[in-house]
Amino acid sequence: METTVKENKMATMPVNKLLISMAVPMMISMLVQALYNIVDSVFVAKYSASCMTAISLVFPIQALMIAGGAGIGVGMNALLSRFLGAKDQTKVNKTAFNGIVIYIICYLIFLLIGLFGAEPFMKAQASSAIIADEGSIYLKIVCCCSFGMFAQFCFERMLQATGRTIFSMYTQMTGAVINIILDPILIFGLFGTPKMGMAGAAIATVVGQCCAGLLAIFFNLKVNKDDIHLNKIKEFRPSGRAIAMILYIGVPSIIMQSIGSIMVLSINTILSHMNIIDTSLGIIEARDTAIAIFGIYFKLQSFIFMPVFGLNNGMVPIIAFCFGAKQKDRMVRTIKLSICYAFTLLIIGTIIFQLIPDKLIMLFANDSNLEHLLSMGIPALRIISIHFPVASFCIISLSVFQALGNGVLSMGVSFMRQLVVLVPVAFLLSLTNKLGNVWFAFLLAECISFILCTFAFRFMYKKIIKPLGAK
Repeated sequence: METTVKENKMATMPVNKLLISMAVPMMISMLVQALYNIVDSVFVAKYSASCMTAISLVFPIQALMIAGGAGIGVGMNALLSRFLGAKDQTKVNKTAFNGIVIYIICYLIFLLIGLFGAEPFMKAQASSAIIADEGSIYLKIVCCCSFGMFAQFCFERMLQATGRTIFSMYTQMTGAVINIILDPILIFGLFGTPKMGMAGAAIATVVGQCCAGLLAIFFNLKVNKDDIHLNKIKEFRPSGRAIAMILYIGVPSIIMQSIGSIMVLSINTILSHMNIIDTSLGIIEARDTAIAIFGIYFKLQSFIFMPVFGLNNGMVPIIAFCFGAKQKDRMVRTIKLSICYAFTLLIIGTIIFQLIPDKLIMLFANDSNLEHLLSMGIPALRIISIHFPVASFCIISLSVFQALGNGVLSMGVSFMRQLVVLVPVAFLLSLTNKLGNVWFAFLLAECISFILCTFAFRFMYKKIIKPLGAK
C-alpha cells in the first residue's frame, strides 16, 4: 500500500509541484557541494599560490572520478525509476545490487590510479617540482580513499530514483559541512592539529565523502526499504544482463563527462605552451597564472551550474518514470518546465559573472598574486560566462536523452562540443598569444552544441516521445 502511494507521487502529482519537490532538495544539496569545493580551493589558495595551480592541474583526474560515479548513477537512476514505474520489483532489486558491484569495480580502478599514476600524471603537467609534489599528495589521497565518494554516489542515486531527494540532500549537506569544518583545521593546523596543507585538504574531502556515504546507506536501509530491498542481500546473484543495461545507459554518460576532463587537460596544456604577451609577468609565471584562472573559473562555474545539475537530478527520475508508465503529456510538461528553470538560473549566473568578477576572483587570491589574477581573470570570467544561457537548453536535452535510454546521443553531442569544436578552436586562438582570445572558444562551442541538441531533440521526440500517445 505504501509503495503504491509513493509511486503515485510521480504518476499523479501536478508536474510543476512534483518537479519542484524533487529538484529543490537536489539543487540545495548541489549548491552546498559546489560551495564546499569553492571553500576547499579558497583555503588552498590562501595557503600558497603553487597549491592553487596544483589543484587546477589535479582537476581532470577528479573529474574522471566524478564522471565514473555520476555516469553509473545515471544508468542506475534511469533504470530504477523506469522499473518502479512499470512496477517490476524483481528488476528494481537486481538493478540496485548490480549497480553496487559496478561501483566497487570503479573504486578499485581509481585505487590503482592513486597508487601508481598520481606522480607520473603530475610530473607530466606541472611546471615545477613543488607543484608536482603538492598535486601528487592530494591526488593519491582522494583516489585511494574514493570508496566514500562512490558509496555516496551509489546510495544517493537510489534515494533519488524513488523520489526521496530530501534524504539525498541531507547526505550531501552532511558531507559538505564536515569538509568545510575540517578544511581550515587540517590545512592550517588549527586547535593543535599538525599543519598539513594539501594533504589536509584531501583528508577533509574524503572524510566528508565517507560520512555522507555511510548516511546514504543508512537512509536506504531505513526509508527506502519498501521500494528497494537491500536487506535481501542473500538473494543477490550477479547478472551480466543487469550490469550491461546499467552500463549501456551509464557508460555514454561516463564518457561524456570524461570528455570534459580531457577538455580541461587539453586547455591546461594549451595554456601551458602559450607565450602570453598581454601581461607584465614572465612567460612561466603567466602560464601558471592562466592555468590557475582556468581552475578558478571551473570552481565558480560549478557554483552557477550545480543548481541546474540538481534540477537535472530531480527531472531524470520523473522522465524515466513517465517513460515506463507511458505518460507522454507529463513528460513533455516536465521537459518544458526544466528548460525554463535552467535558463533562468543561468541568466542569473551570467549577470553575476558580468557584474562582480573581481569580487569572485579575490576569493582565491593572496597578496602575492592578486594583481595578476585580477588583470587576467576579470576578462576571462566575463567572456566565458556569455555562453551560460545557451547552455541551459543543451544541459536539459542531454539529460532527457539519458533518461530515455539514449546516452550515446548525449555522448556524441558532448564529444562534438568539447573535442571537435572547443579544443581545436581554443588552440587556434592561442596562436595569437592573447589570452583573452582563447575564452571565446567556449561561446562558439556552445552555439554549435545548441544546434546539435535541437536536431537531436527533434529526433528523440519523433522516435520515442510522440509514439507514447497522450495518457
